Amino acid sequence: MGEMVQINALGEDAVFPAYVATPLGHAKAAIIVIPEIFGLNAGIRQKVDHLAASGYLAVAPDIFWRFAPGVELNPDVEAELQEAFGYFGQYNADDGVRDLEAAIHAIRTGLGNQAPIEKVGCVGYCLGGRLAYMAAARTDISASVGYYGVMIDQMLNESHAIANPLMLHIPTADHFVGPEAQAAIYSGLGHNAKVTLHDYVGLDHGFAAEMGARRDDAGALLADSRTAAFFAEHLG
Repeated sequence: MGEMVQINALGEDAVFPAYVATPLGHAKAAIIVIPEIFGLNAGIRQKVDHLAASGYLAVAPDIFWRFAPGVELNPDVEAELQEAFGYFGQYNADDGVRDLEAAIHAIRTGLGNQAPIEKVGCVGYCLGGRLAYMAAARTDISASVGYYGVMIDQMLNESHAIANPLMLHIPTADHFVGPEAQAAIYSGLGHNAKVTLHDYVGLDHGFAAEMGARRDDAGALLADSRTAAFFAEHLG
């Protein structure tokens, strides 16, 4: 089980919360888990706990801390899904990248009572998948993974700045990222040596959720195995 810690925001007189889980023994690297639009809910905390069990210091920031701190939503409940869409509309992704930079800095200088860790990766889902792409383009994160990231097709002009490895998981039946957007992603990133793209034919947005109606077990296990191998290669 993890615990909540506070991270100093960059350029602001503020702190924001993050859920942190630590491995038994020495952490081989750190991974930031970037939530979906549903906050630090049980599924995201479970992903953090799994990564810690695999030997990583795992950190999930509360991305909505500026206007909906502590929110936890269930995507299978229609009212909570609509609430999440409202938060997505309020969210400033540029602020989100600065929060990721703050988390990277905190990890590399020693988060809480943890020793400093230089190798820091990130993995994000939905909105978090977009932020994982943005982190690859705008920060010095060591490696990034995005699951069904939204709006990446609108930010391909930043792809030239990707300095470290990036992997994107793309379900072909994603009703939030349609065929034209997927084609644009392949056109813009398919020849980038730093980028690995994986398709999941017939799967929809949210297929790798830890729990709930959206999850597809076979697809989630395949994508997560690829993510684990990617981080083992690039983070150690």
